[in-house]
Amino acid sequence: MTTTQVICDENRTDRWQFVCPREHRTWEAAQNHFWCQRCASTKDVDGRFHQLRDKVSGERLSREEVVLQSNCDDDLELEADA
Repeated sequence: MTTTQVICDENRTDRWQFVCPREHRTWEAAQNHFWCQRCASTKDVDGRFHQLRDKVSGERLSREEVVLQSNCDDDLELEADA
């Protein structure tokens, strides 16, 4: 049975905990994969990838195991307003 990991998009802790295969935090969830802006801007590197890495547990999560949630925490929005 596959477990689901909810990641809060605006939460700083979640953004630091989950990274692309090259350790970047500039990833976004697409329909059936992930995409990393920083990887995509690097010559000869594809920004598309299929597993996020949880830096705390070391676990790798497929797109099907991740639910990206918005508006669950104002953590990053509050800092931007300051």
